[in-house]
Amino acid sequence: MRIGELAKHSSCDVETIRYYEREGLLDAPQREDNGYRRYGDGHLLQLNFVRHCRSLGMSLSDVRRLRDFERDPTLACDDINSLLDRQIEQIHAQRVALEALEGQLRALRHTCDQPHPASECGILQNLQQAAAGAACECHPHPESHA
Repeated sequence: MRIGELAKHSSCDVETIRYYEREGLLDAPQREDNGYRRYGDGHLLQLNFVRHCRSLGMSLSDVRRLRDFERDPTLACDDINSLLDRQIEQIHAQRVALEALEGQLRALRHTCDQPHPASECGILQNLQQAAAGAACECHPHPESHA
């Protein structure tokens, strides 16, 4: 199949397929006499594998490492377990950070519970205070925001 067919079967953009190929995440396809790429069913499986890993938030380097394990299935899977453990830790850290961010946004939102002219809006005032380096509801200590 040509790249357009692969894109259609995988619901993946053609440019993404080319990018994954350049990055070594997909095996190089054969070339027809006219230079067109010729992909097989194996490429579709590889592409689906890469996309599934990406849907789990894995980095390209992690996906590349997993593809290495696919290419050499005799390797011990300790590194795969470690890779997944790191991904779980990163997701946990992101969740904690998002919960903190949600708390900051809720605190900021509670500074303006009724419609006012923008000049009296507590949210806008807090954002302006923070821009000037002062404490605000979402960052009570000005040095705490990056």
